[in-house]
Amino acid sequence: MAERATIIDYGSGNLRSVEKALQRAAAERGLAVTVTVTDEPSAVAGADRIVLPGVGAFAACAEALAAIPGMISALEHVVLVEKRPFLGICVGMQLMAEKGLEFGETPGLGWVPGHVRRLAPEDPSLRVPHTGWNTVRARSPHPALAALDHHPKDFYFVHSYHFVAENDAHVLGVADYGERIAAIVGRDNMIGVQFHPEKSQSAGLALLGDFLEWRP
Repeated sequence: MAERATIIDYGSGNLRSVEKALQRAAAERGLAVTVTVTDEPSAVAGADRIVLPGVGAFAACAEALAAIPGMISALEHVVLVEKRPFLGICVGMQLMAEKGLEFGETPGLGWVPGHVRRLAPEDPSLRVPHTGWNTVRARSPHPALAALDHHPKDFYFVHSYHFVAENDAHVLGVADYGERIAAIVGRDNMIGVQFHPEKSQSAGLALLGDFLEWRP
């Protein structure tokens, strides 16, 4: 029976691009995975894997997710109780934090201790937002990041804010942009990436394939 990988539609994110990238990653690995996009909490409850994309401001994304009746409760049950694999992308990754500091303070999901603050590169020539390709290095081997084991790769970033983890052990991968950026965070059955794997060509497809094969 095919697994169900579900992308959350809450009005924010490159949904079609993420859907197509996941489908291609599954096909390249010969995986029986059905990829769907949904805004229905009942569909989330039946998913085997969850992907939460996100583009824009932290506060707007948090409010949009909370505005779908029952969605956060469904996510919390599937991810925190059922322990099914979860992937957050860009602002979807930032929402895993306790709070975001963009346009004031906004509560996040609180799944990974930490907060999201504006980039502050020491080099004045580095502009914010951070846009373009940057090298990501895994800090230690992780089954969902096999593509990065001992092989740093370039991924595509577009962001002005970044995740500051309270526990450095939750920072699984890093990049440099005038300061260290938590490019990948995670714990237990959850990972989040600041970059866009769906826009990162072969490296992004490899990472998505690792996620689809991950058995936490």
